[in-house]
Amino acid sequence: MKFIVSSSALFGHLQAISRVINSKNTLPILDCFLFDLTDGVLSLTASDNETTMTTSLEITESDGNCKFAITSKTILDALKEIPEQPLSFDFNPGTWEILVQYQNGRYSVVAQNADEYPTPTALGENAVNVDIEADILLGGINRSIFATADDELRPVMNGIYFDITTEYITMVASDGHKLVKNRTLQAKGNEKAAFILPKKPATLLKNILGKEQGNVSIHFDDRNAMFVLPNYQMICRLIEGRYPNYNSVIPQNNPNKVTIDRMTLLSALRRVSVFSSQASSLIKLRLQDNLLTISAQDIDFSTSAEEKLACEYGGTPLSIGFKATFLIDILNNLSGQDVIIELADPSRAGVLVPAEQDENEELLMLLMPMMLND
Repeated sequence: MKFIVSSSALFGHLQAISRVINSKNTLPILDCFLFDLTDGVLSLTASDNETTMTTSLEITESDGNCKFAITSKTILDALKEIPEQPLSFDFNPGTWEILVQYQNGRYSVVAQNADEYPTPTALGENAVNVDIEADILLGGINRSIFATADDELRPVMNGIYFDITTEYITMVASDGHKLVKNRTLQAKGNEKAAFILPKKPATLLKNILGKEQGNVSIHFDDRNAMFVLPNYQMICRLIEGRYPNYNSVIPQNNPNKVTIDRMTLLSALRRVSVFSSQASSLIKLRLQDNLLTISAQDIDFSTSAEEKLACEYGGTPLSIGFKATFLIDILNNLSGQDVIIELADPSRAGVLVPAEQDENEELLMLLMPMMLND
């Protein structure tokens, strides 16, 4: 049983799905890629038993159908140094030996039985279908994934919450300290529905969506979701549970609003945070009459820093403390030149939004304050 395939095309597709495979697996077969050649189309699959990703590519020629599994590390390392050229795979189903021939050489590997490879769970008849543009989905994941938690006690916080209505789709992530709410009016569902996408499949999607264009079809039921892209398909287990009411934690009346250049603020925070306490990473923001003073100190090492920045602020004088690393993360993931920080008082969360929202999009980020000693 022979088939011929492009070396660079095969390596590119295998590399894209290889991130699914865990470094340690309970089932040895999960260390492998599944090769399935049917009617001139080669399907490649990687799985960790909870997330399965499949991609396919057309081959140059073949003389039949076959199915086998190859250890991922072996095939990736072998293909890495082979420049673009045709690869000939000769599979012997009797001995499970595969002979791969290329321009200047050949190598031989022993395949594993494809029947041992786990089959993804089929979606139920009550599955909900939603379509969303690849770049919109990528933008939503990019802006929110940093705010997901790693909390064994509250697993629902460990993923991105998709809140789907007949008017829009909102992607939400929170770890209890920071929150991202990214609403797009360019995608909507046929009914009200929701699911929580775990961090790992969200990261896998993030890595392949940049290469894709067009629509992504999402099908999901209570337990699993399937994402169908032009060149890839992913089926994953969802996080089960009820996501907290995210709208209830967003303060609505924030009389103190400051507008400031995002990159100027970000650069100042990076400089001043060097002198903050390593334990708390606390920085203090002092606002008064178009002036923002950023300060930090580490009492243990007798170090401190302060910077003053021009801004637009006409509210009452106010001091508030934030964790510098969280605030830097939020500013890194906001878009636009200017950012608006909405504050009520030093004990309530700060709301950060771009001064100019992208068209058909509403992006909001929230950060809980830290207690100031003075």
